[in-house]
Amino acid sequence: MSDPFSDAPAPGQPGWREWKPTDPTRFNAVMGPIVYRAEGAIVRVRMMPGREHSNVRDAVHGGVTLAFIDIALFAAARASGTIIAGTGVTLGLDTQFIGEGAIGEPIEAQVELLRETGRLLFLRGLVVQGDDDRRVAAFSATIRKPPSVRKDS
Repeated sequence: MSDPFSDAPAPGQPGWREWKPTDPTRFNAVMGPIVYRAEGAIVRVRMMPGREHSNVRDAVHGGVTLAFIDIALFAAARASGTIIAGTGVTLGLDTQFIGEGAIGEPIEAQVELLRETGRLLFLRGLVVQGDDDRRVAAFSATIRKPPSVRKDS
């Protein structure tokens, strides 16, 4: 399977990489540009929520936050070198909403890979926003790796 995502330095954002689907008709493209940067054990993943990501309160829609977290898990797995292709599967995603996200201000998932086994990745993190890292959500998740990258294959 060819890689369904392009991964290149993010224009105008030194140290960040842009991760986007090569097919703009796929769901991930709805989120807009996603950028990431590994910083030790944490991978920071960002997007800029716009009006198309808002609810009727003019805040980031909860469904967008969930989708962003799910995408951030895979961007983080890619950044850590554990997944190359987009064929992994989210087995579980537990999310606690803490506050609302603002439109027009970058939102960031800070993802930590807790453990990797032959078939699974265990991750956790926070979604934050603003210079003061206002907390929007906390999450933990399990991903099943694609067969081509499993240690037991």
